[in-house]
Amino acid sequence: MAQILTVPTSPPPVPTRQAPPRGRRRRVRETLTAYAFVAPSLFGVVAFLLLPVLIVAGLSLFDWKLLATPEFVGLANYERLFADGGIGHSLLVTIAYVVLTIPVQTVLALLLALLLNQRVRGVKIFRAMFVLPWMATPVVMGLVWGWIFDPANGAVNTFLGIFGIDGPSWLSSASLALPSVAATQVWQFAGYNMLFFLAGLQSIPKDYYQAASLDGASTVRQFFSITLPLLRPTLFFVLVTNVIGSFQVFDTVFVMTNGGPANSTEVINYTIYQTAFRQFDFGYASAIAMVLFLIILAVTMAQVRYFNRTTTYDLT
Repeated sequence: MAQILTVPTSPPPVPTRQAPPRGRRRRVRETLTAYAFVAPSLFGVVAFLLLPVLIVAGLSLFDWKLLATPEFVGLANYERLFADGGIGHSLLVTIAYVVLTIPVQTVLALLLALLLNQRVRGVKIFRAMFVLPWMATPVVMGLVWGWIFDPANGAVNTFLGIFGIDGPSWLSSASLALPSVAATQVWQFAGYNMLFFLAGLQSIPKDYYQAASLDGASTVRQFFSITLPLLRPTLFFVLVTNVIGSFQVFDTVFVMTNGGPANSTEVINYTIYQTAFRQFDFGYASAIAMVLFLIILAVTMAQVRYFNRTTTYDLT
């Protein structure tokens, strides 16, 4: 009887875990490093922007008089808001303020940038002088311009008196108070916006202007055909930030006019302040703030959409 020999078989090889390629490890390390650098800014955005918006959105659904227990009312605050004529008036005043400040402020900043982009002696001193008003707080500027617009001893009426003109009561007139407050913001922020336009002008290659000069283009034609189109990225930034800031104006109005006379300068942020900290109706004030937030978001998105279609970012 033949004997069957069995040959011992070795166990199947255990698959070894291969180390990831060096390129993958480097990408992971770079990604983690990038997140580490972004983390502080991301924390600031979440803690000081996103979280407050969520809290205000939640408060807008409650009736909360600060000292009383909050009571959930759903959308009742929003129904009350759309039926409140005072909110509509404040919104119209705010829109009027934006219309008064943004065009003048932007055009003045661009003109200053064009003038100070020249290579003349002492130009850096003038640049610093125009930026100085921005370094002061809106409260300080409001106090200073309140004195300037004083009907009895203010600088404006004193200057007009030299020519025999009897100046009006600027901040006591329902028709002049809002333009006076708007002029204060234009004075404070025109020089600041000038810096951005100046940086944009200096980033435009000089070869474009040289080629246009050889083709016989005038200075005005060069401005509208070269300067203005290539300044669109800067113009986009200036307009978006200024519109947002103008919709949120409060300090200057509070110091100069306190919302008067006859509510002619009662912007929406002043109404929110009055509702929350004078009437202690935090739920209703939160609803007004949410409406303002949505309006600013809609206006900003419209600006983004427009400039994305008309802006050139690549100069190569």
